[in-house]
Amino acid sequence: MLLKILFLVFFFAVMIGVGFYCRRQAANVSGFVLGGRSVGPWLTAFAYGTSYFSAVIFIGYAGQFGWKFGVASTWIGLGNCVIGSYLAWAILGRRTRLLTQKLDSRTMPEFFGQRFSSPALKVAASVIVFIFLIPYTASLYNGLSRLFASSFAIPYEWCVIIMSVLTGIYVIAGGYMATAINDFIQGCIMLVGIVLVIAAVLNQNGGFLESVNRLSAIAPPESNAGLNGAFASFFGPEPLALFGVVILTSLGTWGLPQMVGKFYAIKSEGDIAKGTLISTLFALVVAGGCYFLGGFGRLYAGSIEYAANGTPIFDSIVPTMLAKLPDIVVAIVIVLVLSASMSTLSSLVLTSSSTLTLDLIVPARERKGDKKVEQKTTMLLIRILIVFFIAVSAVIAIFQYKSSVTFIAQLMGISWGALAGAFLAPFLYSLYSKKVTKAAVWVSFACGVGIMAADMFCNFTGRVFISAYFTSPINAGMLAMVSGLVIVPLVSLFTKKPDQAAVNEMFSCYDRTVVVHATTALGEDEK
Repeated sequence: MLLKILFLVFFFAVMIGVGFYCRRQAANVSGFVLGGRSVGPWLTAFAYGTSYFSAVIFIGYAGQFGWKFGVASTWIGLGNCVIGSYLAWAILGRRTRLLTQKLDSRTMPEFFGQRFSSPALKVAASVIVFIFLIPYTASLYNGLSRLFASSFAIPYEWCVIIMSVLTGIYVIAGGYMATAINDFIQGCIMLVGIVLVIAAVLNQNGGFLESVNRLSAIAPPESNAGLNGAFASFFGPEPLALFGVVILTSLGTWGLPQMVGKFYAIKSEGDIAKGTLISTLFALVVAGGCYFLGGFGRLYAGSIEYAANGTPIFDSIVPTMLAKLPDIVVAIVIVLVLSASMSTLSSLVLTSSSTLTLDLIVPARERKGDKKVEQKTTMLLIRILIVFFIAVSAVIAIFQYKSSVTFIAQLMGISWGALAGAFLAPFLYSLYSKKVTKAAVWVSFACGVGIMAADMFCNFTGRVFISAYFTSPINAGMLAMVSGLVIVPLVSLFTKKPDQAAVNEMFSCYDRTVVVHATTALGEDEK
């Protein structure tokens, strides 16, 4: 117990220390929200990775999908690595950095408003972010309760309060730069922790080969009774469902404002290339490791908790796997889970507060008073809203834990799908195509939110949404994203075209001449 407490005290002290160390770099709005657009590759890559992979992944998703798919759940981590990290950086990174700087946009809603000359689009995007990021933020606390209860016997509500207060202190003090530096530290802890946990769990079960042998002997579900050894197979018992999870958790990051926002702040071209490699390797270890670990969850079927109807409580699977590990490993795991939760929480509340302030409150005050809001006032509003968002998410998390209200849990489940479904397609196409129309963006917003709202309504009322396959919010989220990718270019063909002169001016940021080293581009031979 003393070892665990010392680990936590040191961890919290470092986080808060970094927050106050970065106060000078958070002296203005650009510095507070984007780190002055001068953040290097290591900090940006780790900020991207730690915002991507929270305790929900390590405790919830790893247990849930590992139980459902066996070791084939590792494909989810590999998809996160290739699609969610490498391709996201390669396809979005450079163009996002250039165009957002050209438009002087600091948030995703502000980007839509500037890109399509539409204040209404900015407001609509801000409302979507506001509605769906709060429940997503509240879900981050879910992975902490069982782990802290078993390690410290601390009530869940106190875990939530402590985590909320400490995260709020360093984000309010140091802004984006404090978040980025702490994300780097937390990411290092996550890398070391996941490797140690995997090694310890496999060792508990006789090593890798023996663990796989034991897993292959477990009978598959009744619906797949003929697939003997399914949980140790290449694609698991349900390949189609596995594919849906891979798409949502991997491609979905391309449309999440807290993820895309990391590209706004990166410093240079060389940093993007380095950041791509670092982020990909980080995702390979952390995401691949988490889902690989969860794949062995059925080896603990006799020890985990079950609901009254006999279904496993997925959040109990990974904590059960960790229960008998050495104290030093458990102490590291506790800090790992806290790191995963706090890094994502800090990213989400900074995104929410800056979006609401810069895209809704400040423009409304300037229209009303016909006078520009000062930077000090803007930063005060952002800090106040950080406190507000953290407090609201903590209250929702505690309320859900103490009540039997399932609506909140369902809303958390559809947050990712709604955000990615609404934003992914218009954001991606807007970086590359001059032909995307304002109407197409509106339709994408409506389609993404509408599909997820309809899915939630059907689940809540016991109806079937389209087919049984889309009953899961995971699969409905995949449908929302794919629909947007089809709808945006299609609607753009038949709706009013944007002002080409204005769009050409925006895209001029891609055409300007720059001088690079021969290692980057061959150029022409000297004559």
